[in-house]
Amino acid sequence: MEKIEVLKRSDLFRTLDDDELGLVAAIGEELEFDAGAIICKQGPLLDRIYVIKEGAVAIILEVGPMAERQVQAATQFESLGWVAMIPPYPCTATAKTLEKTKLIGFGRDELYGLCTAKPEVGFKVLQALACVMSGRLRQAYTQLLGVTGSEGY
Repeated sequence: MEKIEVLKRSDLFRTLDDDELGLVAAIGEELEFDAGAIICKQGPLLDRIYVIKEGAVAIILEVGPMAERQVQAATQFESLGWVAMIPPYPCTATAKTLEKTKLIGFGRDELYGLCTAKPEVGFKVLQALACVMSGRLRQAYTQLLGVTGSEGY
């Protein structure tokens, strides 16, 4: 599938028109990871945001030096690493591929530059980013309620 077709269906860029998608596609880099690869690690600053072209990625919280928990998964057309767009940019979870995965990666500076140069693109991207964040937060609440609900709280 072509880069623009993936972006048209992605949670982050689907509201852009064809000309705007072309601008975004021009700064995106196609990447490929084998199963079990770490895309980003919880803790360090994140400078890239990704859209999944093919495959699946586990979103993992590291809750201790030897403990981790998969809290979500992202699949085709979903974005990950969105915290790269939110200062101060700390990676809030580890992203690990569950299978061979193809991504389109965007450098934070390049995407910010495009959003600044083309405010109409920036508005649409940031609005979509807010929707992605809201959806992930709702998923986390639902998961948390499932855990606490089973204990009678």
